[in-house]
Amino acid sequence: MKIIIPAIFFFLLNSLSAGETKEDYLALRKKMVNEQIVARGIKDKKVISAMLKVPRHEFIPEKYCKIYNPYGDYPVPIGEGQTISQPYIVALMTELLVKEQELLKNKKRILEIGTGSGYQAAILAEIYPQVYTIEIIESLAKKAEKNLKRFGYQKVKVKCGDGYLGWEECAPFDGIIVTCAPDHIPQPLIEQLKEGGRMVIPVGEYPQQTLYLVEKRNGQISKKVIIPVLFVPMTGEEIRRQKR
Repeated sequence: MKIIIPAIFFFLLNSLSAGETKEDYLALRKKMVNEQIVARGIKDKKVISAMLKVPRHEFIPEKYCKIYNPYGDYPVPIGEGQTISQPYIVALMTELLVKEQELLKNKKRILEIGTGSGYQAAILAEIYPQVYTIEIIESLAKKAEKNLKRFGYQKVKVKCGDGYLGWEECAPFDGIIVTCAPDHIPQPLIEQLKEGGRMVIPVGEYPQQTLYLVEKRNGQISKKVIIPVLFVPMTGEEIRRQKR
């Protein structure tokens, strides 16, 4: 959940005051879903319900909530040079994963690469019973795990590690969401994707990246172009090793 913020957004002022109530935030969340998500074509009821339920502002550090509207139509900083993705992108990536109805059956296992604040993992946990998420920045991984537990997502498993390598001991996964952009699809993630599974991943060098829907059939993958996107690059020892 880490899209680079265009410079213009650093000058946006938050329309919220320090005294906002839960009802105020709920109203903003409904407005976000109606105007940013449903109006742009997101139809899956489970995705819409999750976006309505999860309190996005609680996954953003308070100091940034004072500067930005946490329900605005743009990514917001969460510290460590990372961001929480634009709401529409979160909804779109989630819907791409759940469109395969087979993924909605019980005991489906989902892997997220790039935990960030934990918001995308919380959205996934509203839909799937088994969610695993990896964050390479230790401080963010610890904060995300705390956030997720605080809001009742006890079953989400958080790991601090190199997302390029996936989570082999917990594989295979029925679905994988990647929220940082490598310059190619990591082979370990392909190997850890279950037969018939789906992966949603941005690929490419900044500033030219493309969001792909990847499907695995008969051991082979197919790629479908979705939209141009702008995510922070994937980092880690494996990425550095391959660029040497």
